[in-house]
Amino acid sequence: MEKVKKNKLQKNSITKILSIIIGIILFIIICLVANNFIILDKNKTINLVINNKNVTSNLKNDVLIENDTIYLSKEDVANFFDKYIYEEEQTNQIITTYDTKIAEISLNSNKITINGSDKNMKSSITKKGNTTYLPISEMKDVYNIEIENLNKSKVVTIDSLDREKKKANVTSNISVKSSTNFIAKTVDRLKKDDYVIIISSDEKFTKIRTQNGKIGYIKSNKLTNEVIVREKTEEKKQIEGKINLTWDYFSPVGSAPDRSGTSIEGINVVSPAFFYLDEKGNLKENIGEKGKQYIEWAHKNGYKVWPMVSNAEAGLEVTSKIMNSYKARKELIESILNKCIQYNIDGVNIDFENMKQQDKNLYSRFIIELTPRLKDKKLVTSVDVTAPDGGETWSMCFDRHVIGKVADYIVFMAYDEYGVSSTKPGTTAGYDWVKLSLNKFLKTEEIEPNKIILAIPFYTRVWTTNSEGKSTSKTVSMKNTYSIIPEGTQKKWDDNLKQNYVEYEDEGNKKQIWIEDIDSLKAKISLIKENNLAGVGSWQKGMESDEIWNILKNELK
Repeated sequence: MEKVKKNKLQKNSITKILSIIIGIILFIIICLVANNFIILDKNKTINLVINNKNVTSNLKNDVLIENDTIYLSKEDVANFFDKYIYEEEQTNQIITTYDTKIAEISLNSNKITINGSDKNMKSSITKKGNTTYLPISEMKDVYNIEIENLNKSKVVTIDSLDREKKKANVTSNISVKSSTNFIAKTVDRLKKDDYVIIISSDEKFTKIRTQNGKIGYIKSNKLTNEVIVREKTEEKKQIEGKINLTWDYFSPVGSAPDRSGTSIEGINVVSPAFFYLDEKGNLKENIGEKGKQYIEWAHKNGYKVWPMVSNAEAGLEVTSKIMNSYKARKELIESILNKCIQYNIDGVNIDFENMKQQDKNLYSRFIIELTPRLKDKKLVTSVDVTAPDGGETWSMCFDRHVIGKVADYIVFMAYDEYGVSSTKPGTTAGYDWVKLSLNKFLKTEEIEPNKIILAIPFYTRVWTTNSEGKSTSKTVSMKNTYSIIPEGTQKKWDDNLKQNYVEYEDEGNKKQIWIEDIDSLKAKISLIKENNLAGVGSWQKGMESDEIWNILKNELK
């Protein structure tokens, strides 16, 4: 019994001692917190803060500072600013693009060219081992940033000039904490009236950046004189709401149609066939006086003009030659830009088809390099592409993901499912095929829906199969389709294709037509609203039935 009592007393003593120790530890912690004796966060190496976020842990290489110039490695510039930055071996330059700028930086001198204008830098590109470093502090105009080297705290801050910037003063001496937890380390200390940059806030705590570049939290009631020192730059779209584009095609030897005194219900963009590459790869125009009158007519009716730029005349080999030369791409881009300015055009529709699969990345480079030059002048870049599955030179030649990321709009030409080269009869644009292809744009290619224009056909094909089983086709416009079908021919609705189908005999040949009419087009147009796409394109003006424009207008609401 005595032994049990003794053990009990020992346990009570140990419990009391532990309680005292825990109490002392808690008292010390409270005192430390109350008196801000937690050790300050000290940087051993240079920290990088971009847009109020410490990204040091994401750096692939160290930040370098030499002779007051701040350097980032090419890999880090790619990570934070331009994922498409690359070294152009032909000209011994680094080419980088960002928003409205394209810059060429010489590897052998202190020269930088921004949107065609030369400028000297005090520092040049440097190499450390196998790593290429760019003088980021000399490239503020390219990336639209302000950059500061905070020597005392070993922090470099970079802020985008298109973002909102808020400042405030602190009302008393205060410690900045790493988190809002009761026990958190002090990352910086502020004195009364010091200013801070506000990152985010609620009723209790505000996340801030100090003058030392440290990011942390203080109580919201410790701030005063909050002011917005820089407004957020809102990018305004050229067209608000859904796009309703129609191509107005005429051949290089033709001229723009006379549309004076007319209007097209519901459309807001016209794409006339103004520009093309000739057999030598030169940009040619097909505008003339009639084209100028066309532009005037379009603008008077409130339509934007995004002319086609076609490579059909140039062909596969000449297009490849241009894509494989930075100099040739640059010259073409300058020509396009100058033509847009000369004729007061609102954008372009790049319609390059029949290209080599191995040139896929180089065609993407062309779009990457073109878009900022046009955007700088508030002009739109739209790019036509085919369905994701198909031949090497008609489908596999496009990197839809990159084009969709870079261009203002990517136009899915949802035709021809069965085209002129098909040996088997079939529909021009079945609903199921259009929907399946569109899902690949959205899910496989990961393109934002508000950048996709779904282009629909105003035509179909009459298929003729002879007694030997050989099939050929002939294009027929939407407005003429029913007039060529013999009277009394029964049409049948295909619910998968969302189309009417007819079949009949003509002089011993089997005729088949998958009809594009109001019903089939309404089904395809429904995909725009269903997937919140940017809008619709239609090929081509002149093939439609009159009622389609009012239907397009209503369906896009």
